[in-house]
Amino acid sequence: MTKNTRHLHLLGWLAYASYELLGHFVQQKLPLRVHLWLSLSFLVVQATEFYLCYLVVFPRFLRTSQPLKLVAALAGVMALFIGLRYSLEEVLYPAVLGVHNYFDTPFTSYIFDNIYYGSPAIVISAALWAGQAALRTERENQQLRDEKRAAEVAFLKSQINPHFLYNTLNMLYSMAYPVAKPLAAAILKLAELMRYMLHDSGNGQVDLVQEIDYLNNYLALYRLRFPDQLFVDFTVTGEPTGHRLAPLVLIPFVENAMKHGVLDDPAEPVRIRLALEPNELLFEVENRRSDYQKDATTGIGLHNLRRRLELLYPERHRLCIAAAGQQFTTSLRLAQ
Repeated sequence: MTKNTRHLHLLGWLAYASYELLGHFVQQKLPLRVHLWLSLSFLVVQATEFYLCYLVVFPRFLRTSQPLKLVAALAGVMALFIGLRYSLEEVLYPAVLGVHNYFDTPFTSYIFDNIYYGSPAIVISAALWAGQAALRTERENQQLRDEKRAAEVAFLKSQINPHFLYNTLNMLYSMAYPVAKPLAAAILKLAELMRYMLHDSGNGQVDLVQEIDYLNNYLALYRLRFPDQLFVDFTVTGEPTGHRLAPLVLIPFVENAMKHGVLDDPAEPVRIRLALEPNELLFEVENRRSDYQKDATTGIGLHNLRRRLELLYPERHRLCIAAAGQQFTTSLRLAQ
């Protein structure tokens, strides 16, 4: 709960306690001392019941649509409400204060009576949690709409220059090929990277084979930049054909390793593993961290990637980032 929410809850309970105290002066059925102790115990038990439902039961079972577990959990909360109230008012209070609430009441009547008194807290907590969940969902949807609109505007603004650069690279390739074939090959690979970044898949996904080609072109350019000083072990296990994913999801891991990792040690190369199963993709990059930064560019960044994965693969991804000494490992598991 946020600070403002806690303040509202506190005000609500203070108002409820004031109402209970006012009830004594209106009805005057019990001495003030007895009424205060019974009101206190009832307030404590109700608050326990309310927050168990509000913070545990409804977020865990109502959000995930598990009706049987929800009913069982609510029954357990009600049983706890009855047991706590009985322990306080019929066991502790008579022993310590000489006060108790029920007189000569059959146990079954006591249970049904407390089901009646315990139900409002459950209903109110359900209504409050559902209302806040609806507001939270609406805020998230609005944020998604705003982010989508901003991305569309940024994409439209960036269309002219990238296309111009891509076409210019193709022209440079045709000019360089008769003069220097290695230079022409580098320009061609850079053009392929640019073409992939401009690719519009329609549904926001591309074939995994294209993503792998992008990674290979990226590594090939790095090999041209650091000839005989780049040691990368990139392996693919499984058949990539038929797999699809959002474009440029895998490259931030490789960018991060190239920027922060040791690249020139053949004994400890940058290890890139892509393992494929029919309904799952596992991508892992492991590298030894360098003591200095070789590249001033920021790339997409792992922080931004987290947010992108939350938007594209909610509840269908697991991102792990681990550091042990000088070894740094990032892994991404995607459900297809």
